[in-house]
Amino acid sequence: MKLAFWRKSSNEEKSSISAAATSSGGGIIQALRRSLTPEPDWSSLESALIHSDAGTSATAALINAAREVQGGTGRERLHTALLALMGEEPKASTSSDVEPTQHVVLLVGVNGAGKTTSAAKLAARAKAASLQPLLVAADTFRAAAIEQLRLLSIREEVPIVEGRSGGDPSAAIHDALTHASAKGLSPVIIDTAGRMQTKAGLMDELTKMRRVIQKLAPAAEVEVLLVIDATAGQNGLSQASGFNRAAGVDGVILTKLDAGARGGIALAVRRELGLPVRWVGVGERSSDLLPFDAEAFVSGLLGDAA
Repeated sequence: MKLAFWRKSSNEEKSSISAAATSSGGGIIQALRRSLTPEPDWSSLESALIHSDAGTSATAALINAAREVQGGTGRERLHTALLALMGEEPKASTSSDVEPTQHVVLLVGVNGAGKTTSAAKLAARAKAASLQPLLVAADTFRAAAIEQLRLLSIREEVPIVEGRSGGDPSAAIHDALTHASAKGLSPVIIDTAGRMQTKAGLMDELTKMRRVIQKLAPAAEVEVLLVIDATAGQNGLSQASGFNRAAGVDGVILTKLDAGARGGIALAVRRELGLPVRWVGVGERSSDLLPFDAEAFVSGLLGDAA
C-alpha cells in the first residue's frame, strides 16, 4: 500500500520491537534453550506457544511448519516458520503512476484498547514524515474522548475536526473529509467510539462510516486498522473477527506490548484472519508507536540475539 511509505522502521525502532517481543516471549525462549538439536522437544515448544497466547490452531500450524523445515536447530526451524507466517507480501499497486490525493486511516476497536492515543501517535508520525495530518474525533459517544484527542492534537500541533457529543460520528467524518480536501491535508486519521464486536447496531455504524468515506473521497486510499490491547489474550482474536466483518479491517495496531503482554496474539490474528500487524505500541511516548517489522519481532520472540 502507498500508505506504507511512512511506515518504515529505523534500525533503532527494530531494536525496540525486538526487545518488546523478547519480554513477551520468555516462555518460548526458555523452551528453545532446551531445543538446540535438529530434533527439538516439540511438545515443550507447543506448550510455550500456547501459553504465549498464540492459541491452539496457530500453534499447531507453526509446529507442523517448523517440523517440515529441513536441518537447523529448533530455534532456526521455528524462526523460519514464524517469519513465513508474520511476513507480509507487498500488494501490487493498481496504478503505479497515480498517487491518491487523500489517505484515510480509520481506527476501530473496543473501549480501552488505545485507539485515541494511537490516533495521536500516528498523527505525530505522519507529521515527522513531513505530511500534513488531520485528526478526527468521531467518538461522539464519550465527550471525554473528544476532549482527550483535542488535548493530544494540541500537544502534537496537529489540526483536529471534532464531532458533536452525542451526535452522528459520520457527520464528523463528512466535515473532516471536506475540510481536508479544501486544505490539502493528509492523512486523515479517524478515532471512532469503542464498541463490542457483539453489538450489531454499533458495528453497523462502522459500515455507515465506510460508505461516507467512499462517497466523499472515492479516490482516497483507505486503511482500516483494528487496535488490539496485547494483554487481551485470545479475546483479541474474537474482536478481530467481528470488526473484520463490519469494517473490512486491513491490519492491526498491537498496543501495550510493553506492559506484561504475551505477544503470541499477533501470531493468532495473522494465522486465523490473515490480518497483518502494522504497528506496535511499546510505551507511552509519541515515538513509541512503531512500524511493525516481522524479522525484528520474530527474532525477539525467539531470543535469537541471546
